[in-house]
Amino acid sequence: MAHPSARPARTKKSRQSTAKNHSAVVSSLTPTSSCDRALLPLGALMLAASVSGWAQTVPSATEKTLGTVIVKEKTEGTSSKATLRATETGIGKGTQALRDIPQSVTVMTERLIDDRNLDDFREVLRTTAGVTFQAGETGEEDVRLRGFSLGLAGDIYTDGMRDGALYERDTFNNDRVEVLKGSASMLFGKGSTGGIVNQVNKQPFLMDQHEVNYTLGTGKEHRLTGDFNLKTGEESALRINAMVHEADNYGATSSKRGIAPTYRWGIGTRDEFSIGLYHLDIKGRPNYSHPWFIQDGLIVPTLPARNYYGFDSDYLNTSATYGTVSHTHRFDQDSQVTTRLRHGRYKRDLWASVIRFGQTNGAPTAINNLSDSTVVARTPKGRIGISDTTQFQSDYTGSFDALGKKHSLIAGVDYYQEDAKRANSFAGTASTLTSTVGTPNNGDSRTDTRGEAPFNTFDARNLGLYVQDTVAVTSTLKLIGGLRYDNFKASYQTTAGVGHESSDGLWSPRLGALFQPDDNTSYYALFGTSFNTSGDTYQFTPGNPSSKDANTGPEKSRNIEVGGKFELFEKRASLGVSLFHSEKYNERNTDPDTASAQNVLSGKRHATGMEFNLAGRITPKWEVFYNHTWIPEAKIDESNVVPNAAGTGAQVRGDRSALTPKHSASLWTTYQVMPKLRLGGGLTYRGKQSPEGARHLQADSFTTFDAMAEYTFSDSTSLKLNVANLTNELYADSLYRGFYAPGAARAVQLTLKTLF
Repeated sequence: MAHPSARPARTKKSRQSTAKNHSAVVSSLTPTSSCDRALLPLGALMLAASVSGWAQTVPSATEKTLGTVIVKEKTEGTSSKATLRATETGIGKGTQALRDIPQSVTVMTERLIDDRNLDDFREVLRTTAGVTFQAGETGEEDVRLRGFSLGLAGDIYTDGMRDGALYERDTFNNDRVEVLKGSASMLFGKGSTGGIVNQVNKQPFLMDQHEVNYTLGTGKEHRLTGDFNLKTGEESALRINAMVHEADNYGATSSKRGIAPTYRWGIGTRDEFSIGLYHLDIKGRPNYSHPWFIQDGLIVPTLPARNYYGFDSDYLNTSATYGTVSHTHRFDQDSQVTTRLRHGRYKRDLWASVIRFGQTNGAPTAINNLSDSTVVARTPKGRIGISDTTQFQSDYTGSFDALGKKHSLIAGVDYYQEDAKRANSFAGTASTLTSTVGTPNNGDSRTDTRGEAPFNTFDARNLGLYVQDTVAVTSTLKLIGGLRYDNFKASYQTTAGVGHESSDGLWSPRLGALFQPDDNTSYYALFGTSFNTSGDTYQFTPGNPSSKDANTGPEKSRNIEVGGKFELFEKRASLGVSLFHSEKYNERNTDPDTASAQNVLSGKRHATGMEFNLAGRITPKWEVFYNHTWIPEAKIDESNVVPNAAGTGAQVRGDRSALTPKHSASLWTTYQVMPKLRLGGGLTYRGKQSPEGARHLQADSFTTFDAMAEYTFSDSTSLKLNVANLTNELYADSLYRGFYAPGAARAVQLTLKTLF
């Protein structure tokens, strides 16, 4: 993808040259007037007024011109589409060099996503070290980062704004996916104990450039994507990304439709605007539940991953529809304010089957008598969720001199309003129809007689204010200090008409230091905090109508991290190494004196480990992406859970935290073996881990291997072959007490790409 502010000449030759080299651009800002400034949204004006006095003098209405803004050079290989290495990110509010962010950041560029054919957003996360999954009882996965929950996707963002928590995601409109690891409530508010994930959507740029991809794969997969960018004026462009996907993977069908048009104007000028729409609709059948056997304390997967034993009438339908309006006002080349407004609706409708083994030849089924005649029972699970969200966010970034020091300031205000409806237990009457292990996808169906869903309602709003200053004490030493205040209010009402309310006000500090002795080296130390409110799961748990959990305060966490970031191989590659200690010290536990009627903040757990990130070119032909998380210690320090006589049940004090393997790693590497032929390969590794609620069990470690070969016929046409899970490894990917979701079986895909 060309640099968004690039303004190439209009000849075909120069357009191709610009796309390849991402040349430096010098853009003069348009004249300013009182009318120009009247275009600023109210939030931007308020924010600019509050911080501009600290930062710089804003040009008066009588000033007719502003100094030239220089768009920094984007040399060949720095765009998300051209390299596995990212050097900049917007995850820390405003565009920053990765070396200036005092936390571990893993960036999966568009090149990496395309190379590995990571069409499903969960596949992107699965190939990220430190990420694990709890298979939700109703099919909605709980993502874990460094062993800490992301709150049913509550810590997943899109372009820096909180994303909806209900829908299945696709990468057709992603420019890159960024993972910030460690506590980050100062930047993002509630959540973020283990970190946050940010999806960066593709943006229009000043060039006519189009790309179409068609993929044919196993499981009757047909996928067609289009990325169309049209320059509509000297300072405006329209970009449309679209996707159609069909698959029938041995009964687990999937049908996707997505479209994301974005129009951007005023590119590179004082006032830049964009308006975008996003719609994704996915209809499919879930295959999240496989029963397990236990041998020597290890969970043993048995049923092939591609086997589907649910009903033909089962389904998982999700959708996301939202619109975003954005405005960036540049005061000068060192300061700007960006304001965004987004409104969207997110839906999830699940009606599925939990698979259980019945009997084999009249006897209880065990691993030694499992056969094709083993009976498979199917227990219904149902869930419906709808969320309407409105978000407003205005962020200021600026550099200025004060008291003889250079300051880099970020400050902002954000508002989040969610109106949610949930029917978390909407299964209906169980069917008596059974199947056998030897007859997967047998075509059975059940009639839906459930009627109208009984919704609980959850309404929440959050107002956050933050400011952070980075002070250059010397030419090599920078100090960072930030503070955020959040005011969170929520109300919850059950179907019985019983309601609860919650209100919290929280402060989140962030302190750090950067030591950068040269352009190739950056050392850092950081202290940050996070919090989770009692309404994070769309209810005040426990679900007893007399629950006092609405009065339970937020969970609190802190993260200490030290590390270094280095430029290697003549700045062709970047290496990051960090040591972290994350601690949740105010964890909710059930009060043993009041049973399920109340929670208390008596729990404590921690995780200590190291993070490694390497991305870039070792040689001009050899490119590598490697991400590794090592957590030698992850421990429950305090808990009200009492171990039972059998030694089973949930983790207790002294146990290793569930869903926290000691080692997890991801490797991808490619080599240009011939001018037209590029080969690639990689692996994903995850060590042993226990499911929540089953302290006596562990899922075994696993390694999956992927391979790729790409042949380029011309500058505009290429053909790529991908084989995922090359050895067809059978492994437990997502875990829940009593069952697991298998990782995907071996898949072969052939992709034809054309540019025009």
